[in-house]
Amino acid sequence: MEKDKHLGLRIDSDTHEKLKSLAEFDGRSINGEVLYLIRQAILQHEQKHGKL
Repeated sequence: MEKDKHLGLRIDSDTHEKLKSLAEFDGRSINGEVLYLIRQAILQHEQKHGKL
């Protein structure tokens, strides 16, 4: 079984605070919110351009 990958990410303070607010609103951790947003972007891309 492959282990989860680690991704370091630098973001500015304003974006971090807004991301934190989004995550709290949706009942997620910041990490969970980032994964959710990435998965949504992939889904939208695949719907438009086909599976990756």
